[in-house]
Amino acid sequence: MNTNGGVAVLEPVRVETRTITYREAVREAIREAMRQDERVFLMGEDVGRYGGCFAVSMGLLEEFGPERIRDTPLSESAFTGAGIGAALNGMRPIVEIMTCNFSLLAADQIVNNAATLLHMSGGLFNVPIVIRMSTGGGKQLAAQHSHSWEGWYAHVPGLKVLIPATVEDARGMLQPALEDPDPVLIFENSLLYTRKAELPINPKSVDIKKAKVHREGTDLTIITFGASLYKALDAADLLADAGVSAEVIDLRVLRPLDDATYINSIAKTHRALIVDEGWRSVGMSAEISARIMEQAFYELDAPVERVAGVEVPMPYAKHLEQAAMPQVETIMAAAKQMLGI
Repeated sequence: MNTNGGVAVLEPVRVETRTITYREAVREAIREAMRQDERVFLMGEDVGRYGGCFAVSMGLLEEFGPERIRDTPLSESAFTGAGIGAALNGMRPIVEIMTCNFSLLAADQIVNNAATLLHMSGGLFNVPIVIRMSTGGGKQLAAQHSHSWEGWYAHVPGLKVLIPATVEDARGMLQPALEDPDPVLIFENSLLYTRKAELPINPKSVDIKKAKVHREGTDLTIITFGASLYKALDAADLLADAGVSAEVIDLRVLRPLDDATYINSIAKTHRALIVDEGWRSVGMSAEISARIMEQAFYELDAPVERVAGVEVPMPYAKHLEQAAMPQVETIMAAAKQMLGI
């Protein structure tokens, strides 16, 4: 505190920061959780000696050993089931599945076991498991490695579904997920692993119940999640040059959805555009649109619009892959059409 002419002036608190990648943020979160709680362990394909398919767990085997960084066979159903068993017996497993496409091989374990056991046991058995997986296209990995299944899992009662878009959320979502007594699925878009941001040296956990307004606006609400957040923000910047004030919301949590944040925004802007990399039919964009119609119909000055993935298996060819996904240009075009400009 300084004094200026006898008046006390509070100096801003300086927070020491560093620049890290999304990948490093996830690794750091895992390392911190394992240091704090000996019940936490990581298991999955190539998480140990190889360092993870996306290099997230690089170096953790050397620090924690093979008992807590466990390489598994190529059997998603088997090791996800083993993780559920460990959770039922008091451990706090983090199960890594390479891509969400491969999680379909473990869907029986996730949907029929992890999500239902609390209900089927009459409230006696919680399943405190965290399952991490990559999602999304854009890396020319073709249809069997590039789809977005987070909307499928958001359909299932008994699961919590998180999709961190920012380095901050990648770092801060894991600890509250591990503290949750029930299954939590974390979808990490593979395009984001190299994205960088500044974070405090000692970052805090983040709220895994709330959406986040990343940009405030008055003319249009753009609702999105995952890697599409950055396309929406870029589109909002370009729309601003055309005199359009767009509010951009990152949902962050797909189950349970934070309706209040986007409904309050629509009450201000009176227009809603939903951007979802997943397919349009029976997807997240359809669910959010339905909720807007149910809760905010009379706030709307125009129909809800959606920009979603084209309904084809994800192409391998780069130009076709890009055409199959929402892009800045398609988001802008939809927004301008809504506004009649």
